[in-house]
Amino acid sequence: GDLTRAVGEEIPTEGESLEKLLGDCRAIISGSRQNGHPRFFGYVASPSTPVGAFADLIASTINPNVTSWRSSPAATEIERIIIRWLGSLVGYSEDAQGLLTSGGSMANLEALLVAQRMKAKSDLGTSGLWNSGPPMTVYASSEVHMSIPKAADILGFGRDQVRIVDCDDRLRMDVRALRNLIQQDLRRGLRPFCIVASAGTVNTGAIDPLPEIAEVAGEFDLWFHIDGAYGAFGALDERKRGGFQGLNRAESLSLDPHKWLYVPVDCGCLLFRDPVAARAAFSAGDVDYIKVHFDKQDETFAFWDYGVELSRRFRALKIWMTLRYYGLRRIREAISEDNSLAEYLSELIERAEDFELLAPVELSICCFRYVPAKYEARDLSEADLNEMNKRIMQAVQRGGQAYISNATIGGKFALRACITNFRTKRSDIDETLEIIRDSGRRLWRGHGHGQPYSES
Repeated sequence: GDLTRAVGEEIPTEGESLEKLLGDCRAIISGSRQNGHPRFFGYVASPSTPVGAFADLIASTINPNVTSWRSSPAATEIERIIIRWLGSLVGYSEDAQGLLTSGGSMANLEALLVAQRMKAKSDLGTSGLWNSGPPMTVYASSEVHMSIPKAADILGFGRDQVRIVDCDDRLRMDVRALRNLIQQDLRRGLRPFCIVASAGTVNTGAIDPLPEIAEVAGEFDLWFHIDGAYGAFGALDERKRGGFQGLNRAESLSLDPHKWLYVPVDCGCLLFRDPVAARAAFSAGDVDYIKVHFDKQDETFAFWDYGVELSRRFRALKIWMTLRYYGLRRIREAISEDNSLAEYLSELIERAEDFELLAPVELSICCFRYVPAKYEARDLSEADLNEMNKRIMQAVQRGGQAYISNATIGGKFALRACITNFRTKRSDIDETLEIIRDSGRRLWRGHGHGQPYSES
């Protein structure tokens, strides 16, 4: 409200001075959460490199519409190079095909559409509407990203047909439970068509057992999609590479360079093994104004044949410039350091008497909670601890010195720190933990004086 009043809500009749606009921009910037700050650990929000931001300025200045080769030849060729680079970086394919998207949610939506079309086969009528028949089902763990049930709803087979598979004690998909659920659904007359695995969940960074899930997908002839939007770039850390075995067995893979390659939003990616399948799902046919009248393969290429969007930004330039300027070694080192900082945070928590680690640290996410010294807190219920940690998170966020978000782990409210920042140092981890501890102590003192979880 304060910002709205400061910059105004009405369209000016006459143009305003650059000085006035810059002043209002400063107000907007000062009122924004600073994702680039070394103590911003909320959600999965990496800072942009200066080179990536500069590339975005160049792309916006040229302003190509990257619909097809004939519309934007150079931008199209750079994007196809970047797709191959991204596929090779995470061990998916040295000759990957796909396209850049607005983010992981759009990539997941497009992957599910391709999977649905490929596995439905004759069940799709010429009008594009589904013929009557048993419901089609997709399988994902209880830790799946919200974009998967949302995509199911958008595509018309419903959130209820996303079958939720239990997780093991490491919060990874339980493969035995997956197989049992598919067999159960087949006996009920349902039509399983897709399994979605996570290569790094957004809650805890857990990596599902990809090779075993790939075996189940093959056994039942199901499409195998991997959501690697947050975590797949963790494969660039040599210590973590083994956890991503099986990534190359997926029919499709979603990535988010704007999460852990440090490029500006928006920049997601969908990779697929079979371009023919994607083209069959999205091809626009003989619409006259986009019909391609060339014979050479490069000239006939169009991104609209492989995804939802027609108008598309030149997203590839910021990835291309970032990777070329910094080089693969420095990118690897930055990602590895983020993982190491999450491990360092977990070590501090496990040594502390007033914190509790709530999930294993697989990549760069650490989930924990504040617990007053055990002899003091024995009368606190789980509901009390959940409420206390919720208020701690709010206090930290409003305090402006650090930023954390939350997750729910086994019914427990967790403080969640996601580290995807090349500026963060160990001192930032130390300081953030003290900020959280200080908020927790103030809340606990208020509780002890008969004012539950007061900040006073």
